[in-house]
Amino acid sequence: MSQGPNRILDEFARLATDAVGAAQGMRREAETIMRAQAERLLRDMDVATREEVAVLRDLVSVLREENERLAARVAALEAGAKPTSEPASA
Repeated sequence: MSQGPNRILDEFARLATDAVGAAQGMRREAETIMRAQAERLLRDMDVATREEVAVLRDLVSVLREENERLAARVAALEAGAKPTSEPASA
């Protein structure tokens, strides 16, 4: 009878191991489904990627510098222009 309780414990351990394996498989499947749903939701929302944001950030920086350069040029041209009291003839 010494083999009886050991066999029961072995069977119980095997069932517990199988249950843990099944639970892990279900967890992985649930994570995969949730990740796919989240990616689809973001794609449908038309959210910009990090790469797109980085490109736009660089573009804005270049345009800001050009805007500042043109504003300085306009200010210099306006400072050099003589005001006229007569309206320009058409």
